[in-house]
Amino acid sequence: MPTYFIVAQILIAVALIASILYQLRGGGIGGIFGQADSVYRTRRGIESTLFKLTIILAVVIVVFATFAAAQT
Repeated sequence: MPTYFIVAQILIAVALIASILYQLRGGGIGGIFGQADSVYRTRRGIESTLFKLTIILAVVIVVFATFAAAQT
């Protein structure tokens, strides 16, 4: 497997981890103290973009992993 392919997999994996960690948590600490989490929220702005980016990166990493498995 070419070196540039391995480097691309590592960079995509790091970007996927970062995009997951930057997303807001649903319940937060309020869930511990009994706060109701039945409020419906829509994603807007950067939150929506980050969500879509996470999905795209997850699909790309699966495609890369499938390609890498086919090469061995």
